[in-house]
Amino acid sequence: MIGFLVRRLIQAVIVILGVSIIVFALAQLVPGGEAKAVLQTRATPALIAQFNRKNGLDLPIWDQLYHYIKGLVWPIWRPNLGYSYKFNQSVRSVIAERLPRTLLLVGVSTVVSLIIAIPLGIIQVVRRNTITDYTLTGLSFIFYAMPAFLLGTLLIIFFALDHHVFPVSPPTGSAWEIFTDPRAFVLPLITLCALTIASFSRYMRSSMMDALAEDYVRTAKAKGASNQRVLYGHALRNALIPILTLVGLSLPAIVSGALITENVFNYPGMGLLTVQAAENVDIPLVLGTTLVITVATVIGSLLADILYAVADPRIRFGSSS
Repeated sequence: MIGFLVRRLIQAVIVILGVSIIVFALAQLVPGGEAKAVLQTRATPALIAQFNRKNGLDLPIWDQLYHYIKGLVWPIWRPNLGYSYKFNQSVRSVIAERLPRTLLLVGVSTVVSLIIAIPLGIIQVVRRNTITDYTLTGLSFIFYAMPAFLLGTLLIIFFALDHHVFPVSPPTGSAWEIFTDPRAFVLPLITLCALTIASFSRYMRSSMMDALAEDYVRTAKAKGASNQRVLYGHALRNALIPILTLVGLSLPAIVSGALITENVFNYPGMGLLTVQAAENVDIPLVLGTTLVITVATVIGSLLADILYAVADPRIRFGSSS
């Protein structure tokens, strides 16, 4: 298992380094450079030259890349992501205010999705080729294909504007206000969970069908094990292992769905911050949020790999997979 984890850790570091270089390259492709984006109508040649000299943007490209990477990795607990002139504070401090809200939304929605999707997948297997299976399959296809902004808008119209059951948007204060005003977070969670449940339940159904076709299930049935014991004691435990991999692979889609959901509900997280930064042409903040979201996704995938290694004995005892 140690070798497996080391390989995954090296891959994660390489991906993060590659993304950092891409983000740096994107900053160089901005028309007029960062100076013109910051100075806007005041962007005279003299002021642009002064801005570039002050921020080290007049150095050779390789020197700029070196200082950029160095600022990201040291000190690791205080990475230098640049300065947001629109917010008049460092990009790191702006992100530190918004990131916990997005992590909370994504984390809770993922857990809730798994809690709902796993039983739904089991029900579809137990009642396969029945009206229940066909109905759940049809609903999963509908929600899987529905855009997050459309579902969120429909929920706002029905539950917030027409029937006043839930607020239109969550409060803009602390991320932990979910515990003091949980009703305000119901609609964003439903929007994000509905899309994820559709994917997870279909995958759980397929995984359970594969597990029930294995030889150890036929052996358990031949020994007289009850259907409940075969289903929950043998098939389910093995069918859950691939779900861990699915969670890791689905994190980018969940995060991207959260970005759209945050904008629909005006949720003050990383998604809304990224859109605001793009609208304000806040180049350092756009690149900083892009990098942080990517790093968070890579770390989430790495944690899923670690859970997979813990759950699967073939990896734990030194499998080459």
